[in-house]
Amino acid sequence: MGKPFISVIIPALNEEKYIENTLRAIKNQDYKGSYEIIVADGISTDKTVEIAKKYTNKVIRVKKKGIGSGRNAGAFHAKCDILLFIDADTIPSANLFSSITKAFKKKDVVAAACKFYPINPDKSITAIYKIYNKFMKLSIKLKNAGIAGMCCAYRKSIFEQLGGFDETLSTFEDADLSRRANKLGRIILLKNTVALTSSRRIEKWGAKNALFSYLFNFMKFYLIGKGYTADRYKPVR
Repeated sequence: MGKPFISVIIPALNEEKYIENTLRAIKNQDYKGSYEIIVADGISTDKTVEIAKKYTNKVIRVKKKGIGSGRNAGAFHAKCDILLFIDADTIPSANLFSSITKAFKKKDVVAAACKFYPINPDKSITAIYKIYNKFMKLSIKLKNAGIAGMCCAYRKSIFEQLGGFDETLSTFEDADLSRRANKLGRIILLKNTVALTSSRRIEKWGAKNALFSYLFNFMKFYLIGKGYTADRYKPVR
């Protein structure tokens, strides 16, 4: 089969409720090329690792806390030219891999992302995702890309040149990386593929509160370069 072309990196911590659906979606891609799956587990205490090992033999344990640390650890073990980061509660469309490889055939492309929608079809929650998709599209157009880490891809050489995700950031580590990457090349928003993701945080906070909270966090990040800290943005299980 030769050297894998895409390294799929999934950071996870106690994601037994979600990760199997994510892994199944990866296995059901229409992509005919080679790829590897790396699950970067943050020392889960549930069945996350047990489930992951049914789909890949590359499960690494990451002691350092934070999703940026998990993504970076996975990237360190990656063998491929394209790093595809997918959260453990995110389900990509079947054509994601083929769309990404097509995008990266253009040598000036350094990263790519797709639009997101919630698994929960609630209208108010869906509206928040639509707002974010428009923001992401605009930020890419303005060459100040703020793309979400839930499902995004980077050229490995660029990722390494930038030093990966900033592990000191509890939030917006994804937007921080894409903004830095945008200075080195073009970022693409894929048109014909999407990803569905868990909206559990919005459901817990409530749609209205979540919208205002996210807007405040956006403004804080774009003004001073830092979003919410870990104590303000705790994991929702």
